[in-house]
Amino acid sequence: MAASAQANFSGSWKLNSSKSELNDQWSMAPKSIDIKQSGNELGVDKHVSFQNNDMTISDKFTLDGKECINQGWGDTEKKSTVNWSDDKKSLVINTSISMRDGGTMTIKETYSMDGAALVLDSHASSSYGDVEEHMVYDKQ
Repeated sequence: MAASAQANFSGSWKLNSSKSELNDQWSMAPKSIDIKQSGNELGVDKHVSFQNNDMTISDKFTLDGKECINQGWGDTEKKSTVNWSDDKKSLVINTSISMRDGGTMTIKETYSMDGAALVLDSHASSSYGDVEEHMVYDKQ
């Protein structure tokens, strides 16, 4: 593989809890993720459970650093930019979400590969505090 070849994260991925470092209080870690990456487009479907409800969060991004807008919680919007690392081995998604209390939540997600496993490092910050998680996913 050439040094400039970019990673492709496409596939269906299931959370490997034993290899992950999740928040003890509450976790934002999706149980599974479906990723479709093609050309300049990235589609991410996160399958999550929250308060005993299963839901899918579907986001669409472009890989050129331009702002992308997706549906947030309720009537909020998520504004994101996606950028490749210099070596094209990881993707960084920076997101801001306006909160109902007038504040803003920021989320930085870094997608990379560790062998055959997908690694998602997430840092979320808001008026409620900071949450960092290291999630490892196995391909299905």
